[in-house]
Amino acid sequence: MTQPRDRIRRHVAANPGVHFSELARDLDLATGQAQYHLKKLQESNDVIAESLYGRTHYYTPEYDAAERGAIAVLRRETARDVVLSLIDGGPSPPETVAEQLGIARSTLEWHLEHLLEQDLVEKRRDDRGRVTLAPSRPAATARALRVVDSSLPERLVDRFTRPVDGVVPET
Repeated sequence: MTQPRDRIRRHVAANPGVHFSELARDLDLATGQAQYHLKKLQESNDVIAESLYGRTHYYTPEYDAAERGAIAVLRRETARDVVLSLIDGGPSPPETVAEQLGIARSTLEWHLEHLLEQDLVEKRRDDRGRVTLAPSRPAATARALRVVDSSLPERLVDRFTRPVDGVVPET
């Protein structure tokens, strides 16, 4: 295996769910070089590419589709914060979670859509139609959280959106 290819494979193994831009930036690779070697790694089944939520994420083959989806969502700091809030505080109404995290309800709903799709959170409705959010697969979620280590750029982007959400009025 070539040296760049081996570096990419090791980086993907150490950072499951890493997305393309982050991988190229972390390894200081030109876009074309990263694309070429990732394609070769995918052809040899050393790396699996999964396009989710506007990004292509890379994994080693030991992760199944459910794990790949959970990791992709949890690599986003706000989604991870939502899950951690529910694990720490127990089932909560959406407005309580949004308030605790200091995010707009629309931001919460955007992340909830993906958390629900990956079966990490569930919406429960009582007999009066009130919604409560709760973790749906705590053990699987805990495993996915252990492998996620967000990068500085991801944290900065997520943190930038929070103050902006506070300025933009909800509709």
